[in-house]
Amino acid sequence: MKIKKGIIPAAGFGTRLLPMTKAQPKEMLCVVGKPIIQYVIEDLAEVGVNNILIITGKGKSAIENHFDRNFELEWKLKESGKHHLLEEICKIDRIAKIFYTRQKEPKGLGDAVYCGKEFVGDEYFITMVGDTIYTENVVKKMLEVYNKYRCSVIALERIPREMVYKYGVISGRKVEDSIFEIEDLVEKPSVEEAPSNLIITGGYLLSPKIFEHLENTKPGKGGEIQLTDAMRSLLEEEKIVGVEIKCKRYDIGDIEGWLKANVEIAMEKIPEFKEYLKKLIEN
Repeated sequence: MKIKKGIIPAAGFGTRLLPMTKAQPKEMLCVVGKPIIQYVIEDLAEVGVNNILIITGKGKSAIENHFDRNFELEWKLKESGKHHLLEEICKIDRIAKIFYTRQKEPKGLGDAVYCGKEFVGDEYFITMVGDTIYTENVVKKMLEVYNKYRCSVIALERIPREMVYKYGVISGRKVEDSIFEIEDLVEKPSVEEAPSNLIITGGYLLSPKIFEHLENTKPGKGGEIQLTDAMRSLLEEEKIVGVEIKCKRYDIGDIEGWLKANVEIAMEKIPEFKEYLKKLIEN
């Protein structure tokens, strides 16, 4: 069964990135000339997930504007003979079919995903958070695992144990290289209580049954409806497997993460910038 629908929650305030995010959605902050959320959508579209619902909130209209056509700009670029730039911006609104709905109030990731219930219907779907970039397409990897196990799949990463309090953490049984059958999930546990150092990275391939569990999930950590808590409930009914990613992940939730993403991706894509940094360090 081909998975064609994706949800990107993008309704948060981005408070750890203030004042940059006072008027600009954090998902629209650029990393090497391209908004974070565009990287996410391109990964989804690359593997055929072409119907994408973005969950927005107040002050997020820049996202809709970015993925819409701008006829005045197109005309100006055409008249100016800047055809390479015209081609570049015309690609953006053709990446995928993008739909929007608003999360009425900030009630957590689980509530944001629940906003996509009618959009998804009874199909398996992908959810990717809108502020994380991977150096490889982890959606492709999750689909490969889904095609083998035919159940919900989440992307995992092994991190230093002292950092687990920031994330959802899993315990599970290793069934093959990098693949775990999930036995339990805990949202932002203390370092002492964490069942492992395998964290949920923000990439999910989920059964439509998750919506029933989200509907019955009560507020958890931070007084919010946590997707991790709903998946923990789903485990009582269906199997969930996790795939440990081996690529680099950029969690752009704060200034340090945003700067690291820009510097490291620029070093990879722009040789002149890498040479500049070398000279800067030498001096």
